[in-house]
Amino acid sequence: MIRFESVTATYPDATTPALRDVNLDIAAGQLCLVVGSTGSGKSTLLKCVNGLMPHFTGGTLHGVVSVAGRDTRTHRPRELADAVGYVGQDPVAGFVTDTVEDELAYGMESLGVPPATMRRRVEETLDLLGLADVRNRPLLTLSAGQQQRVAIGSVLVMHPQVLVLDEPTSALDPPAAEEVLAALTRLVHDLGVTVLVAEHRLERVVQYADLVVHVPGGGAPVEVGPPVDVMRTSPVAPPVVRLGRAHGWAPLPLSVRDARTAAAPLRAALAAVDVPAPVPAVGRDVANATKLTVGYDGIVALRSVDLRVRAGEIVAVMGRNGAGKSSLLSAFAGLRPPTAGTVDVDGVKPWTLPAKEAVRRVGLIPQQPGDLLWADTVGRECADVDRDAGVAAGTTAGLVRELAGPIDKYRHPRDLSEGQRLALALAVVLAAAPPLLLLDEPTRGLDYEAKERLVRVLRGLAAGSRAIVFATHDVELVAEVATRVVVLAEGDVVSDGPAATVVTDSPAFAPQVAKIVAPQRFLTVAAVEAALA
Repeated sequence: MIRFESVTATYPDATTPALRDVNLDIAAGQLCLVVGSTGSGKSTLLKCVNGLMPHFTGGTLHGVVSVAGRDTRTHRPRELADAVGYVGQDPVAGFVTDTVEDELAYGMESLGVPPATMRRRVEETLDLLGLADVRNRPLLTLSAGQQQRVAIGSVLVMHPQVLVLDEPTSALDPPAAEEVLAALTRLVHDLGVTVLVAEHRLERVVQYADLVVHVPGGGAPVEVGPPVDVMRTSPVAPPVVRLGRAHGWAPLPLSVRDARTAAAPLRAALAAVDVPAPVPAVGRDVANATKLTVGYDGIVALRSVDLRVRAGEIVAVMGRNGAGKSSLLSAFAGLRPPTAGTVDVDGVKPWTLPAKEAVRRVGLIPQQPGDLLWADTVGRECADVDRDAGVAAGTTAGLVRELAGPIDKYRHPRDLSEGQRLALALAVVLAAAPPLLLLDEPTRGLDYEAKERLVRVLRGLAAGSRAIVFATHDVELVAEVATRVVVLAEGDVVSDGPAATVVTDSPAFAPQVAKIVAPQRFLTVAAVEAALA
């Protein structure tokens, strides 16, 4: 169904290819998972499948990519639209209408699908993806997770032969991600659809894959094989695989169910270990919300929320899509004044501050970190931030290197990978050294290595008496770094407590290691190994 023959792809003005000499054959009805580090070329490989590379991106493509018997060199993306459905990393960039229902119908209208068939497919997709209650909502009023589901639905309704998804679960809460992946596996098993997925959160999807393609980047050849074979040596691997490697389990487990079977001796060993729960060193109150209510466009996003955040805390805010997480961060940042109640940062109402003063008190990384970037090169962006923040030259660039490794200072921010763009935006905010740092879905587009760097940075900031609040669906990030978890539902706080207690008590938000070693309360591979040592 999908064939790459000696494919080398190079972007305009790039000195090295994004992909080099790729040979790949994906059969019809397979679910193929593409893995690799941030910026390794996964998205480029996906864009080759529907002709976006090079017909839209520019650059050069050597070799042959064929899909359903069509050569992408001679078939442009519009000529492949009936066979290939594509959802990129930024769903909003692909929207062409204003409301959910119109967006689902638009692609079918373009293909000339009969109205009766369109109506039936729209209803089926609304139910399949849990969007029926927002069918008439404007797209821009939806949460990021809801927008992502709409983007996936707008492709599913066209019943393509090939479905290409770039980070499809990155903005979804765990239950919603499971629903989407279950829908994808049904398409593969029942209808023979070929699905190609690039994903960093391998813990969610690797057990469903028939084939794994590891894109190492740097011009190295891609590795293709069954999931177990590739995961044995892959540098990017989910916690269940890393735990299996550490203890020599064979066959190597890819799912929690398989790992629990192999982990019986491990659970017995951990039961004999008495490890005291860590107590974070917290200081003064940095931010407070008192009876905070936030509403907009007739929607009540937060309902009488009380929340105190102290220096040294790393607070994870969790909950399903649309629960009010982003609204809470916006209120702390002063972007959304309260409808009732109040919120303060260091005793000041943040929405009353001028912009230059606000960024010195509160730093917010939004779900689209590119919204913070204005310059035409990475180097100029860093230099402008150093000047505006009044810090030494090179400060922001140093933060970028710490977060993402070396990045060419002459590259345009929009040409960076999602993870690199997040690192640049985070460096821009940290340069002003605000006492309160807010992050909205900070690990979208980050591989495991980049996530580890982010964890080290956040721990260092907390040790330096910063207060950190981040909204996330990434339960593995919460397991690694959060000292406290607040769970929202329909704008209300339904749980607030130590991370180990809150996430292990919740099947939806428990990390893989916690599920494998339950009832023992260990959240990460590192914590298990430290306890055994």
